[in-house]
Amino acid sequence: MENDILEGWDALGLAPDATAVARLAALVRLLDKWNRVTNLTAVRDPQAMVTRHILDSLVVLPYIKGDSLLDVGTGAGLPGLPLAIAHPQLAVTLLDSNAKKVRFARQAVAELGLDNVEVVHARMQEYQPTRSFAMVISRAVASLDELYRQTAHLLRPGGRMLFMKGSVPEQEINALQDGRAGLHIERLNVPGLAAERHLLWLETRGESSTTA
Repeated sequence: MENDILEGWDALGLAPDATAVARLAALVRLLDKWNRVTNLTAVRDPQAMVTRHILDSLVVLPYIKGDSLLDVGTGAGLPGLPLAIAHPQLAVTLLDSNAKKVRFARQAVAELGLDNVEVVHARMQEYQPTRSFAMVISRAVASLDELYRQTAHLLRPGGRMLFMKGSVPEQEINALQDGRAGLHIERLNVPGLAAERHLLWLETRGESSTTA
């Protein structure tokens, strides 16, 4: 498994990091262990988890800009945990309303020694943090418009919203009331995955650049 992660890591053009690769492998083992008794993810095979969860999360690293990230509807800590492992200087907050998935995320943070990760058990609509974030990310959680309306206020000026999707959600884009003019669409290539993956992102008004 570690070799598969390392191959994918290299294919993504990431700088060598043996500690990160080892932690990612430990995350997959923990996810597989929990998944045997608790339904955390529909992906059951650890090898498939590497491609569909770990590499699928890491592929957005080139678009991560800033010092803090809120992962909305993180589920089993995806993409937040892999991003936190690959980017230890990034302060990551994992947000989810599902108690069992929050318990898993907290266990993963403890076992992997991730000092840069906070796990919050709350609904997106009810979350009231004491600080704003440089970035908000979500992985196939809700429609673009709903996510924008529910989370845009959590971003600091010039902050970045990132929406991870499969195919390009044309209807969701058409329904997006705010921010549509500044929406960027990037096709992602996940090593070993034939399925379509896209990242849609935009930046709030501020001094920040609008290029990745």
